[in-house]
Amino acid sequence: MSQDGKPQVANGHTVRAAAARALVPVITGQGSLASLDDSQVVPRDRAFLRALCYGVCRTLPRLEALAAELLRSPFKSRDADVQALLLVGIYQLLYLRVPPHAAVGETAGAARTLDKAWATRVLNGCLRRLQREASALQDKVDRDPCVALLHPTWLLKWLRRAWPDDWREIAIANNQPGPMTLRVNRRHCDREAYRDRLISAGLDATLCQHAPDGLTLVEPCDVGALPGFHEGIVSVQDEAAQLAVELLGPALAPRPGARVLDACSAPGGKTAHLLEVFDLDMTALDSDAVRLARVDATLSRLGLSARLQQADASTLEWWDRTPFDAVLLDAPCSGSGVIRRHPDIKCLRRPDDIRELAALQARLLDNLWQTLAPGGTLVYATCSVLPEENADQIETFLARTPDAMATTPERMAWGRPAGAGRQLLPAEHGHDGFFYARLVKQA
Repeated sequence: MSQDGKPQVANGHTVRAAAARALVPVITGQGSLASLDDSQVVPRDRAFLRALCYGVCRTLPRLEALAAELLRSPFKSRDADVQALLLVGIYQLLYLRVPPHAAVGETAGAARTLDKAWATRVLNGCLRRLQREASALQDKVDRDPCVALLHPTWLLKWLRRAWPDDWREIAIANNQPGPMTLRVNRRHCDREAYRDRLISAGLDATLCQHAPDGLTLVEPCDVGALPGFHEGIVSVQDEAAQLAVELLGPALAPRPGARVLDACSAPGGKTAHLLEVFDLDMTALDSDAVRLARVDATLSRLGLSARLQQADASTLEWWDRTPFDAVLLDAPCSGSGVIRRHPDIKCLRRPDDIRELAALQARLLDNLWQTLAPGGTLVYATCSVLPEENADQIETFLARTPDAMATTPERMAWGRPAGAGRQLLPAEHGHDGFFYARLVKQA
């Protein structure tokens, strides 16, 4: 049954109309795919719904450029759902193995499901023209590098400025779905033993190059198919995100019971990883109660425990004035290093967002530094590739904080030097984009 109590029916119109509705907030800058509800379609159509929504976001600059070529005049703002339906149709014709007659007919027919039967003829004409002129139209719009590389103009400009030798490879990596990487809970077994279990279950994986607990599946699967997932033996976490433990490790390994703060902890992957590896007195902080509940669920599945606290880490109202031996600040950021997992970022982020996020990161650094004991370690992390949030952020923090000293190792097997930190760029078939810096509070 659907949410309105009506029986769900499996047909091509329903799933394409559902995709159009889900995409309207994204293409109008009002929301993200985080709230995508796939319960509105029958179970067998849910993977297709997600493929349509995420695929449209991933290729949006080209789809929008082609739509502009196909339409005599733009749709009115009240018809954003029809615009989204056109994008869904273009995406199917160019990127999916959907029979062309179904991509055209079912997409055009979905306009009736949206109560906009008038649009059926318009959509049918546009998509049939694309069938006839696909090569010529794509050649025309791809003259714009932002269209060819599927990135908004401002973001490609910022990437080019930050990484003049790597910007094109970053964009290409952003356009590929990220691999499914696992973190094996070493309290149960090591990754080599777990890989044997995967093979026995008909799955295969390769050892991560840099994360000692990491395995990357050759083919993604549902988490329910992972041996021991519900028993807490394994979690899903990108290789780059697993490296926080490697940086904090030297500060924690000789100190069982160390008092540690994960300041922006949701959804709890790094909190859990730290607790899997070390015996800690852990506080997991997050300002969002719903997201904090996800931390609780993650720890419960893994059989781990921490002190959960809903609070704003940019204030000190929550702090009991007992200093922490270590702080992990996985700061809110642009997400520019994980676009391949959240392609709607390309639609939703704006240059002003980066400036606002950088200001928030600075406030968090200044505030949390006060909670750190002398001699303690703070690891700053973002899933961003933009210097404004990373190397520049740490440089200005060090300049205004006399007792802060950067201790990020200069020689590491992963990433590249970036000011006082290390930058990982998104790698095709590899890790996400991430930045880390390790700081010590001088006594």
